[in-house]
Amino acid sequence: MNDDPHPIFQLLQTDLRYQLNAYQFVRDALAYAQEVLSNEESEDENEPHLTGQQLCEAIRLFAIDQFGYMSKTVLNNWGIQGTSDFGEIVYNLIDIGMMKKSETDQREHFSEVYSFEKAFVEDFQINVADQV
Repeated sequence: MNDDPHPIFQLLQTDLRYQLNAYQFVRDALAYAQEVLSNEESEDENEPHLTGQQLCEAIRLFAIDQFGYMSKTVLNNWGIQGTSDFGEIVYNLIDIGMMKKSETDQREHFSEVYSFEKAFVEDFQINVADQV
């Protein structure tokens, strides 16, 4: 039996900025984005690759879907203050082998993609048609 802790738990001990929920949420948002993209682009059987900006947008949509008006509060509670934090989380996951990157990916692609205040508060809308 292997007694070594999972790499994510080692990461949580060395980088205290983000909670475990933040890492799981980013991974779930990536799966959500890949599912949406694969439905839109069914001719490519491989998992579609997302740019940092595309992943940030997918995370925004997924957060609103999951948490509604509380999205900014939930993300902030997990240590995520802006889109650059998504990049930090992604690159931490890449470093421990839980995500992959292409040769053109850069951490800077996540920088200031959108303002949390604008994306999750000012522009927030309740779609009544979805509630019925």
